[in-house]
Amino acid sequence: MLETLGNINDSINSFVWVTIGLVLLIGTGILTTVITKAFQVTHFGHWMKNTIGSVFHKDVSGHTKDKGAISQFQSLCTALAATIGTGNIAGVAAAIAFGSSGSIFWMWIAAFFGMMTNYSENVLGIFFRRRNAEGEWSGGAMYYLKDGLGRKKGLGKVGSVLAVLFSVFAILASFGIGNMGQVNKIVMNVKAAFPIDAFNTTLFGEITVYNLVLGLILVILAALIIVGGLKRIANFAEKVIPFMVIFFLLGSLVIIFVNYENIGAAFGSIFANAFTTEAAWGGAVGISIKTIVTWGFKRGVFSNEAGLGSSVMVHSNSNVIEPVRQGMWGIFEVFADTIIVCTITALVILTSGVVDIDTGLMQEGLSDATLASAAFSTVFGDWGSKFVAICMFLFAFTTVLGWSHYGAKSFEYLFGTKAVKGYKIFFTLMVVTGALMTSSIAWDISDTFNGLMMIPNLIGVIVLSNTVRKITKNYIDRKLKGLDIEPMLSAIDEIQTEQAAKLKEEQA
Repeated sequence: MLETLGNINDSINSFVWVTIGLVLLIGTGILTTVITKAFQVTHFGHWMKNTIGSVFHKDVSGHTKDKGAISQFQSLCTALAATIGTGNIAGVAAAIAFGSSGSIFWMWIAAFFGMMTNYSENVLGIFFRRRNAEGEWSGGAMYYLKDGLGRKKGLGKVGSVLAVLFSVFAILASFGIGNMGQVNKIVMNVKAAFPIDAFNTTLFGEITVYNLVLGLILVILAALIIVGGLKRIANFAEKVIPFMVIFFLLGSLVIIFVNYENIGAAFGSIFANAFTTEAAWGGAVGISIKTIVTWGFKRGVFSNEAGLGSSVMVHSNSNVIEPVRQGMWGIFEVFADTIIVCTITALVILTSGVVDIDTGLMQEGLSDATLASAAFSTVFGDWGSKFVAICMFLFAFTTVLGWSHYGAKSFEYLFGTKAVKGYKIFFTLMVVTGALMTSSIAWDISDTFNGLMMIPNLIGVIVLSNTVRKITKNYIDRKLKGLDIEPMLSAIDEIQTEQAAKLKEEQA
């Protein structure tokens, strides 16, 4: 049955990701780049100044008194909690193993255009958000699909249906790639790096006491944070995310520095294999350019989630007033996740010698799952696998926390605010299932749900691209050209009035 299910999923996955998904993805990125006049390039200094350059400003990182909102920095950290996960380590390794080193180039291309896709999602998320029954901001693809796309002539029912589909796919993805898949990777890496003989007793099949104990510990940790709501998740994320990113980057830079003479060859391999139509890699007969591009794009999106419409659900909880301000945090999110963290991971693998950068052959006994650990072990010895296990634990666990919010917001859209508590409890309990899971089918299926989320979301972004253009132009005219015009802050009249008044107070 699992084999049949796997074959069905493979067919759907291929259609979603290869046949239409990647075309939609890169097409949307190009469209949003064009309509904003390449904002990620032409206004590079401006968005850097207003994101990481303003992180110590009180209005950016200071905790808000608004019980229904979190700070801009907290929204970034919570979004990064969901995006910086196993994709930054295991995903990059898989892209190199199966798509050649050239897939990293296409990962960069996906990120370059993905910056403006993520920007557009966040702009629309803020513009169409509203308060829920508990006074908390609620925003996301489902709202701009229903209230944005749905307001277009003849598209009312289409917008409502796409909003429901997006929410359903997001909930399913939250249990798969946002929960069980991440927990499964945590358990696999911790068991391998920190073996405990007393816990090796087999319960059934390949499941040991170690799996169960780790699963229960993770359930308790997750419950303490998730059930406490977004504020608790955000408070945890803003403390852990900067630490874990710096921790991983420092360890990675040590390896790259030790192997600095291989940096040039590593970049050369990335560019050479990116455009090779029939690259022999890893002993394969040949990898087509289509395979290289597909692996780069898929792992890029899996890493930074630009185009999925997921992170916009937490960005919409920001205390920000200007939609473009939160859009710029979306640009930085993709930049930090893929251009920085994924590139560093790729250089660690390609410079360390665990993969022959000419042939793609891995050292004997290695696989895509163990490439990163082996690379760290070349410098740190036995502590290399332990270092990666700790990083994977932090990366994957924070991803679980971030996705719990995405699933909760989607559940809220479908069933109302009161039903969310039930979702959170069930989501937390499912953590132990991930610890006991041995088949990769759940991971493969959740990858498909990620792609299914992407389709309605990108349709919404494309249809509403002119709205993004108008909001961006309005912001540039006011903030950079000094024109005295009415700001575009919300599609809802009462919120527009409320936010415009707050903006005047800030500027007074």
